[in-house]
Amino acid sequence: MTRKTPYRSSTLKRDHARPRQQPAVSSASVEARLRELLSSLPYALSAQYRALGLRSRLLTLPVMLAMILALIWRQIPSVDELLRVLAREPLLWTPPLRVSQQAVSARLRSLPADLFGQVFADLLPGLQERARARTRPLPPVIARAQRHFAQIRIVDATTLEALFCKVGLLRNAPGSPVGGKLLGVLDLPSKLPVQLWLDPDPTTHEQRFLDQIKTVLSAGTLVLFDRGFYAFPFFDWLSDHRVGFISRAKTLGAYQITRFFTNTGAVRDCLVQFGQHAANPCTHPLRLVEIKVGGVWHRYLTNVRDPAILSARDVAELYGYRWRIEEAFSVTKRLLGLAYLWTGAFNGIALQVWATWLLYGVLVDLSDAVAQELGLPLEQISLEMVYRGLYHFTMAQQRGEATDPVAYLAAQTDLGIVKRKRPARERARLDKWPQELNL
Repeated sequence: MTRKTPYRSSTLKRDHARPRQQPAVSSASVEARLRELLSSLPYALSAQYRALGLRSRLLTLPVMLAMILALIWRQIPSVDELLRVLAREPLLWTPPLRVSQQAVSARLRSLPADLFGQVFADLLPGLQERARARTRPLPPVIARAQRHFAQIRIVDATTLEALFCKVGLLRNAPGSPVGGKLLGVLDLPSKLPVQLWLDPDPTTHEQRFLDQIKTVLSAGTLVLFDRGFYAFPFFDWLSDHRVGFISRAKTLGAYQITRFFTNTGAVRDCLVQFGQHAANPCTHPLRLVEIKVGGVWHRYLTNVRDPAILSARDVAELYGYRWRIEEAFSVTKRLLGLAYLWTGAFNGIALQVWATWLLYGVLVDLSDAVAQELGLPLEQISLEMVYRGLYHFTMAQQRGEATDPVAYLAAQTDLGIVKRKRPARERARLDKWPQELNL
C-alpha cells in the first residue's frame, strides 16, 4: 500500500499566510525610539478627533494607534493575541487595558482611517529633516543628479493581497476580494515615503492617480516611473511645470527623430517628436535613449533634453533605481506583514496600511542612522537585516551588553546588515555596458 503524500496547493504564497509565531520580545530602547517619534502625534489630533464627533472612550486614537503599531512591529499573530498582550503589559504609550474583541472589531470599522493618515503625514517632515541632516555618502549617480534637481521621486502602484476574512456586504461575495490598490511616492535619496493613496478598487489603472501625483511634484523635481503612467498629456504637463522625468519607452509608437547626440552600434541618444497623430498629441520634444546591454536594447524616455545634465548612462542608471519603490512594497508586505490583511473591512485595511507605512518610515530612519554610523550609503544597508537584527539587540540589552540599537547593529559584522559585495557580479554588469558609456 502506497503512502499518500499530504496535499499542498501549488499556488500557496508563503508571504500571504496566516502568521503562527508568538509575539516578539519587546525592547525598551526600540519602544523608546517609537515613542520619541510617534507618541505626541495622535494627541496633537485631539481637536480633529472631537470635531468628527468621536467620544473619549477607552479605544481612543492614541490607544488604537499604539495597539496596531505593536501588532505589526512585534509580529503579534492575531487581534485576539493582541488583546491578551494588552491586558498584561503596556504597549508603547498605552498602559495595560482590558477590552473585548467585539469592541476592537467595531473600532476597526468605525475609526476614521484619515486620522492615521494624518499621523503618517505629520511624521514624514521630521524623518525627512533627520535624513537631510545626515552626512552618509550617496551613490555617485544620485549625487550627480542632485546637482541639478532639488528632489528625486519614484512613483509606482501595487495591488494589495486577498482578504482572509469577509465582513458586511462582502460576507456572501464569491471568491476572495482583494484589499485594493496602493499608489506610493518615494524619495529616492532617503528611501522615505512622500505620499500614499489607497483605492478600494484593485483594478484601478495607474493613470487614474495622475491628478493626485501632480499635487506632490514641484518645479525642479526629477520623477521616475514605469510604463503604467505613460501618457503624452502627462508628459506635457511635466515639461510645462519644469518637472523632469525618466520612464521606459514603449516599443511601438510613431515619432520623428530631430537630432542625434550619439548614434553608434550600442548607444543611440536623440531628440524625438512624439504624437504624430492629432488625436494623441505630444507638444514638447522628448529625448529617447537606447542602450544595448547583453545583446538586448533598453529604451528610456526623458524630458531632460540636455546630455550635460543627465548623460545617457545616468538616465539608464537612475531608472534602475526605480526598483527601490518595489523594494519598499516588498518590505511592507513581506517583512512588516501587509501581505496578511487581518480585517475584512476596508476601513480596517486602511488603518493597517497607514500603520505599516509609519513603521516602514521608522525602519528606514533606523537603517539610515546605522549607515551614518558606518559611513556607508544607505543603499548598502539591508532594511530586512536591520529589522531582524533588533531581536539580537533585545537579547543583548536584557543581558546588559547593549543600550543603543544603532551602535549595536553597526558593530555586528555577522548579521548581514551591510549588504555583501559581489565583485564578480559587478564586473559582469560593467562588462555588459557598451564601451562608449564606460569612458
